[in-house]
Amino acid sequence: MNKTNYNPDVLTCIANLSNDEVFTPPNLVNDILDLLPNEMWSDKNTTFLDPVSKSGVFLREIAKRLMEGLEKEIPDKQERINHIFTKQIFGIAITELTSLLSRRSVYCSKLANGKYSVCNEFKDKQGNIIFNKIQHTWKNGKCEFCGASKEVYNRDDKLETHAYQFIHKTPKEIINLFNKKNMKFDVIIGNPPYQLSDGGGRDSGATSLYNIFINQAKKLNPRFLIMIIPARWYSGGKGLDSFREEMLNDDRIVEIHDFPETSDCFPGLNIRGGICYFLWSRDEKKICNVNNYKSGKLISRKERPLLEDGVNIFIRHNDAVSILKKVLKLKEKTYGDIVSARKPFGLDSNFSNFSTIRTKNKFIKLYKIGGVGYIAEKDIKKNKKLISKIKILVSKASPGGDEYPHKIISSPIIAQKQSCSTETYLIVDVVKNIIQTKNLVSYMKTNFFRFMMSLIKNTQNISKGVFDFVPIQDLNQLWTDEELYKKYNLTQKEIEFIESMIRPMDLKK
Repeated sequence: MNKTNYNPDVLTCIANLSNDEVFTPPNLVNDILDLLPNEMWSDKNTTFLDPVSKSGVFLREIAKRLMEGLEKEIPDKQERINHIFTKQIFGIAITELTSLLSRRSVYCSKLANGKYSVCNEFKDKQGNIIFNKIQHTWKNGKCEFCGASKEVYNRDDKLETHAYQFIHKTPKEIINLFNKKNMKFDVIIGNPPYQLSDGGGRDSGATSLYNIFINQAKKLNPRFLIMIIPARWYSGGKGLDSFREEMLNDDRIVEIHDFPETSDCFPGLNIRGGICYFLWSRDEKKICNVNNYKSGKLISRKERPLLEDGVNIFIRHNDAVSILKKVLKLKEKTYGDIVSARKPFGLDSNFSNFSTIRTKNKFIKLYKIGGVGYIAEKDIKKNKKLISKIKILVSKASPGGDEYPHKIISSPIIAQKQSCSTETYLIVDVVKNIIQTKNLVSYMKTNFFRFMMSLIKNTQNISKGVFDFVPIQDLNQLWTDEELYKKYNLTQKEIEFIESMIRPMDLKK
């Protein structure tokens, strides 16, 4: 299309439904569509499916490209419109509302067969953008398709169930939704719902959904699959470990575009760990082309394996790979073997049976949300042997957002003897004396220490596994960045990259 005649786009102004159901900006959609072979736009037999249509923007932009690409083969404009909309582009909306919005965006009418629809061949109101409200299939209190909690989502018919058709049907049933024989989809593309809340409360989580959409799409065996999803799958997470392993061992993922800062894709939105989109090509098997972005600009493009030797996660930054290899080459033990698991003393973050002052019965210092208190030893559920030790604590929640440079961790806390903590904190290490205490705190504040954490950390919460790449040093000596850079033989370029990624911490505090 001639961009000089392109009017302001209403789809750039629509607010997101929620953090889990995000509208995709048109400019981002076109960047994603650019991944597909150019010859597809002049092929009248190519078929496209958006299985999670919300605003209809993917289908609309696909239609624009096909209208231009097929102009010579189908010169009559109305005939070309009818062909594209009835035979080439298909969508499954995620709600009744988004089905109406999608049809309005694509057909210029909320009814596919309405008076103002640009396509005059549809016989029903849905056309090829369908929505049918369905229910979850419950088994042992969970939906057997998406894992939704029956207690939370077994709702009245008038309420939204979040039972998305695409992942609650078999591949054959999905094909049959469009009442066409021998249907196949050459391209499956979209921005799926990211997660489903499992019930609320401070310690509750959410079930990831985007992995289910991707696995379902692969079952339909398209020629190309493109989806834009949260990047937290790089290092696993709740319910994502098997998905991560499958993705990183799939040599049909030929391109990844990685955005650690969510706002580069979705202005005003913060999805911790950032966003990525990928191209899966059924008929190609090759090393992945990894594209890194910072502040909206492409800063690095490199062909490399999704899995490096000896590593079971995806290293998102191209410039970080050589640094990691130099550190791993020394085969040192890491803090991943030392840092405590969640709830080091068995106390929830909302533990409340404490005193604000030390008393005869409550004399053990408790590090908690909002400060300190004092607790009775009988209330400590595990690791009582650590009460009498000097411990270095770090908050489980990391400070700041996704913008660079990162701080990664809050200032470490020196917890003296006769102390414990709620799950708000992790124990990084137990130290023997004041020298080791100061040296470990100093090491944790180095750019190097926090950079090695950042290679795994891609959510707000810090876990034991985030320390898997952080090598243990001799705490009888003080470590500085300069000494660490020298020890691991880092180049000036590698040092500059680390320091561009990590915000310095005040060593005096």
